[in-house]
Amino acid sequence: MINNSRLSLGTAQFGLNYGIANQLGRMSFSEAKKIINFAQFSGVNSLDTAIAYGDAEERLGRIGVPKWEVVSKLPRVGEDCGDIAQSVLGLVNKSKDLLGIENLYGLLLHQPAQLLERHGQEIYGALLAVKKSGLVQKIGISIYDPADLDLLLERFQFDLVQAPFNVFDNRIVDSGWMTRLARMDIELQVRSVFLQGLLLMGEKVRPPQFKPWKKILTAWDNWLIDMQLTPVEASLNHVLSFPHISKVIVGVDTLNQLKNIITSVKEPYIKIPDNLKTTDCQLINPANWLKI
Repeated sequence: MINNSRLSLGTAQFGLNYGIANQLGRMSFSEAKKIINFAQFSGVNSLDTAIAYGDAEERLGRIGVPKWEVVSKLPRVGEDCGDIAQSVLGLVNKSKDLLGIENLYGLLLHQPAQLLERHGQEIYGALLAVKKSGLVQKIGISIYDPADLDLLLERFQFDLVQAPFNVFDNRIVDSGWMTRLARMDIELQVRSVFLQGLLLMGEKVRPPQFKPWKKILTAWDNWLIDMQLTPVEASLNHVLSFPHISKVIVGVDTLNQLKNIITSVKEPYIKIPDNLKTTDCQLINPANWLKI
């Protein structure tokens, strides 16, 4: 039997018009409720959200998610907020109340580089305090580049790291950090497995801004044809093939997309050829796409 509990449902689309392949905009409340109910029925038990995801936390609370493991993320902590510890405590309590849950499974910093700035120790102390209070089970960071871990894990201790990982972006593996995190007993969750939907788009519908990467995108298209795989099957099962990953975060715009993901989880998992790897951050970091 396939274990869907390794999937975590991303909820950016619940509160925002999110993703390059999203043609529908912010999803309706009724669609969000159907997605949550089907995910739970299918054995998914983890949600990934953030304060910055519009009203996603409020909508999740209205749907009702008391039995879910919920990971949320703090936005940049304001340096002019006075008491940083009280500010973080207030944000966590607000998220907890909106979600209607007793505590967060995980609390991540959305901008962990703040820890290396002037108020870094105060921010870290605030994270430790909400964990000690029982409001949060695990504290951690959401990173964009595994190189960020080189400095951060020298100075701070975390329980949870969230990192990008997909068929193009294998940096978390090739840097050695996936193995190192496991040895340090730090839970690893991965996101961007579909590269915001780019990996699921056929050649005819890809935005013209991605023409500079036609070679690797064509290689991806051709490999899928040769292997007789759908983009969802290949993207998802490549990432699931790594046992050190505790959760694979998947975002959807519709219930049908979630059903497709659930039915695409297969064993044995799929290995992706090395020629699809790239370290070109203009392609693998969606934050840079607006600059193209």
